[in-house]
Amino acid sequence: MKTKSNGSSMEEVTIISSGVVIEGKVTSNGNVRVDGIVKGDITAQGNLAVGEHGSIQGQLTGETVSIGGKVDGTVNAKEKLVLEAKAVLKGDLITKILVVEAGAIFEGKSSMSGQPSYKPVSKGE
Repeated sequence: MKTKSNGSSMEEVTIISSGVVIEGKVTSNGNVRVDGIVKGDITAQGNLAVGEHGSIQGQLTGETVSIGGKVDGTVNAKEKLVLEAKAVLKGDLITKILVVEAGAIFEGKSSMSGQPSYKPVSKGE
């Protein structure tokens, strides 16, 4: 299913290749993959992936965020955040679903918003 927004498809992917260095904010109506270096915030209306050799210094925002490289900053994944085996995340994270593979490094605070709160059931009910 394609979703159109401002003439852009959510299935489109913006790729920041290895060897590319960007300083400044990156905004996309679709998906973003970073294999290079970004010094600045990235906001994607779709999914955001940081490759094994990717490095980001800044805030990340996306639907599903997958990190295989290095991120130094806050991550806000609206649905799901995946920290792959070689991921290094130094910063806070906000997500509904958190997946941390063995070997991933995470230093910061986590907030899993959108989860149903635990309500104990008393015997009288």
